[in-house]
Amino acid sequence: MRHRKPIASFAPQETLRFTLPLTLASIIVLICLSAEGTLSHTASEAHLITFGIFGSIYVLLSNVLIMRTAYLREFYGWGLAILTGVGLGILAFIIPEPLGEFSHILIIFGVVSIATVFGRYHAYTTLIGLILISISRFMPTLSRTEGVLDYFSPILIAFVLTETIVQIKDITHQHIHRLETINKASHQIMQSLDTKQTLSLLDKTIKETLNADTYFIGLVRENELCLDLFYDDGEYFNNIRIPLDGTLSGWVIKNQRELFLPDLRDDVQMEGIGTVVIGKDKTSLSWLGVPLRASNVNGIIALASYQPNAFNRADLELLSNLAQHAALALDNAIQHKKVEEQARLDSLTGVFNHGYFLKRLAEQAEEALRNNKPLSLIMLDIDYFKQYNDTYGHLVGDQILHSLATIIKQHVKETDAVGRWGGEEFAVSLPGATGAQALEVAHRISNSMAKVHVEDRHQKTVPAPTISQGIAVFPVEANEIYALIDLADCRLYVAKERGRNQIEPTADNWDIIKTNSPKLS
Repeated sequence: MRHRKPIASFAPQETLRFTLPLTLASIIVLICLSAEGTLSHTASEAHLITFGIFGSIYVLLSNVLIMRTAYLREFYGWGLAILTGVGLGILAFIIPEPLGEFSHILIIFGVVSIATVFGRYHAYTTLIGLILISISRFMPTLSRTEGVLDYFSPILIAFVLTETIVQIKDITHQHIHRLETINKASHQIMQSLDTKQTLSLLDKTIKETLNADTYFIGLVRENELCLDLFYDDGEYFNNIRIPLDGTLSGWVIKNQRELFLPDLRDDVQMEGIGTVVIGKDKTSLSWLGVPLRASNVNGIIALASYQPNAFNRADLELLSNLAQHAALALDNAIQHKKVEEQARLDSLTGVFNHGYFLKRLAEQAEEALRNNKPLSLIMLDIDYFKQYNDTYGHLVGDQILHSLATIIKQHVKETDAVGRWGGEEFAVSLPGATGAQALEVAHRISNSMAKVHVEDRHQKTVPAPTISQGIAVFPVEANEIYALIDLADCRLYVAKERGRNQIEPTADNWDIIKTNSPKLS
C-alpha cells in the first residue's frame, strides 16, 4: 500500500472554531477557581486568585496568537506547549485537595487545546512538563492505588483525547485533500480533448487520492471490456481484454450500479458471477467498481487491493464522483476525435481528403528515411469517368467512386494511407513496400474493380469501369514527396496513353531497380 503525502494544517480561523468551546470552558473554570480562592479562607487563596486571573489572560492571549497568523505557529507552538505544562504543574502545588477536580478539568482542557492547535507531539510536551513539575507533589500518595488513579486519570484521559483528536484531524485533512485533488483533476480532465491525456490525468488522480494496489479503466468494445489503463502492483499492463459475461466488471456495466466488495474471502453472492485474475498472479481481497456512462462511453473504473477491507464508503463516493467527470471527459474526447476524423476524410468516399493525405505522406516519408525503408505511391484514375457520369448520371458516378474507395481499402494495411486526390483520381501510399509489392497491390485493386457490380437507377447493370495506375518509389526514384507524386502521376498518364486499364511501370522496371539500387533493409 502506498503512503499518503503529508497535508497542511488548518487555517487559523478554522482552528479557532475547534478551540473556541475549550477556550470558553477553560476561562469559566479559571474564574470559578478565582472565586473559590476569594471565598475560601486558606493560605493559598491569593495564589488561586492570581492563577485564575493570569490563567484567563494566558488563554485569551493564546487564542489571539492563533488568530494572528499561521506562519508563526511553529515558532510559538513549542513555547505555548511548555508554558501550559509548567502552569498546570504549578497548579498542583497551589490548589487545595478539595478543588482537585478543577485541576483535572484544566489538565484535560489544556492538553486537548494544544493537541487541537499544534498536534500530538506538542500535547505530549505539555504532559511531560506537567508530570516533571507536579509528580513530586503527589509522590507520597502514589504508593496507594487511589493516589495513582487520582494523579494519572486526567493524564490518561488527556492522552486518549489527544490521539482521538489527532486521528480525527488526519481523517479530516485527508478528506479535504482528496476533495481538492478531485476538483483540480476534474477541472483538468474536463479541459482535455485527448483520450490518452484524460487517462493519464485519471491515473495520476487515482494514485494521489485512493490507496489501491491495482486499478483499471475499461471501455466496452465489441462485447468485450478493453482495459485502456491497467495498473497492478507497480506495473502497467497493455492490451488486456476481459469478457463481460460472468465477471464483476460485466455486472457493474450491465446493471449500471456501483459494486463494493470489502472482503473477497467471503463468497460473492451473485449468481453466475466469479472473480477473474488478470495482471499479476495475485488474488485481490477487496474490490470496488463504478460505471462509466455517457453518449459514446460505456465502461468502468475499478479498484482492488491485496488486503481485505482496504476501501470504505468514502472511497466509493469519491470514485463515483471521479467516474462522472471521467465519463464526460472521455465522451468529449471521443466526439472531438470523430469531428477531427470527419474533417480529414472525403465526405463521399470515406478516404483521406487531399490535404490530409499529403500530410500523412510527408510523415511516412520521414519515417521511411529514419528506418531506411522504401515508400511506394500508387496514383490511380477511373478510365472514361466523365462518360459514365454523362451516360448513367452522377449518382452512378458517385457509386463507382465509393466502390473504388472500398476496394482499395480492402487491399491495403492499416498502416497504409488512401486519399482522394481529386475528382476520380486516388492516391495510395504503402510504407515499407517495394515497387514490385506495390505492383501486386495495384493488380489486386484492378482485378477487384473489374468484378464490381454497379446498377443504374432502373436497376440495370452498368459495365464495370477500368482503372489506370502509376507507381513510384521513395527514395529510390524520388527523394522528395512532390517529386514522388509527379513521377507517379506521369506514369499514370503513360498508362492511359498505352490504352488505359494499365499499370505503369511493368514488373521489368522493378527488377532493374532492385539490381541497380542499394539494398534497403
